[in-house]
Amino acid sequence: MDAARLPYAWRDYCAHLLLPLNACRGREWYLPWKCGHERHLYEKCQYVEWKRRVAIVHEEKARRRAAAAAAGSA
Repeated sequence: MDAARLPYAWRDYCAHLLLPLNACRGREWYLPWKCGHERHLYEKCQYVEWKRRVAIVHEEKARRRAAAAAAGSA
């Protein structure tokens, strides 16, 4: 990722898909109708990762509610 000069802000779970997307964009002069397959793969990965993070937040909230209910009934 250092060799590709990928900024730290973009180094996430889907960075392995961003590198070929950026390479394709560079080859195709950032034409919006080019690199559709690479863009779709990257955006799908971002969506799945977002859903995973949302599920983790919901689990944390449920765990805190259960702990508060257990402490309240004691």
